[in-house]
Amino acid sequence: MTRWSILKGRALVEAPFTIRPFQPGDAQAFARLNRRWIEEHFGIEAEDERVLRAPEETILAPGGHIAIAEMDAEAVGTGALMVPQTDTGQLRRLELVKMATDPRAQGMGIGSAVLDHLIETARRHGAKTIWLETNNKLEAATRLYMRKGFRPLSQDEEHPTPYSRCNLQMVLEL
Repeated sequence: MTRWSILKGRALVEAPFTIRPFQPGDAQAFARLNRRWIEEHFGIEAEDERVLRAPEETILAPGGHIAIAEMDAEAVGTGALMVPQTDTGQLRRLELVKMATDPRAQGMGIGSAVLDHLIETARRHGAKTIWLETNNKLEAATRLYMRKGFRPLSQDEEHPTPYSRCNLQMVLEL
C-alpha cells in the first residue's frame, strides 16, 4: 500500500487515499468504477464485458497489474496494465486499460497517482512502452496522459482495436 502526497495551494499534504494492488474481492469495485464512465459516455462493448467480468483471468493471470485507490476503506479509483495477447512473454509493451475515478473523488489527484503507480510498475517489470486507447471526448483523461508524457500515435503507428469508441491511441516510451 502506497501513501501519496498532493499539492494543495503551495503546501504538500498527505493525500486522503492510498494506492494498493488488486486483492481478492476487488472485482466488483473494479467493474463498478469502470462501468459507470463507460455507460455514461459510450456503452459497454464486448471487450469491456470480457475484461470487467473476469479481471483476474484477463488482466492478472497473463502477467498484468491492477491498482486500486482506496479512501476510507472504499475503492474510489482504479487502473490496470494489461499484457497484449500478442506479447511473447517479454513484457516489453503493456497496455494501460480501465482507468476510472469515482465522481465523488475526482479532482483529488487520484487518477494521476494511479497512473504514476502504473508507470512505475511497468518500469519495474522492464517494459519499454505503455500504450493506451481512448476517445478525445474524454478531455480530462487525455490531458492527464499528455502531462505524464504520452503522445498520440500517428495513423500508420496505430494498432487494431476491439473498441468502436476508440479514436485516439497514445504511447509512452519508458
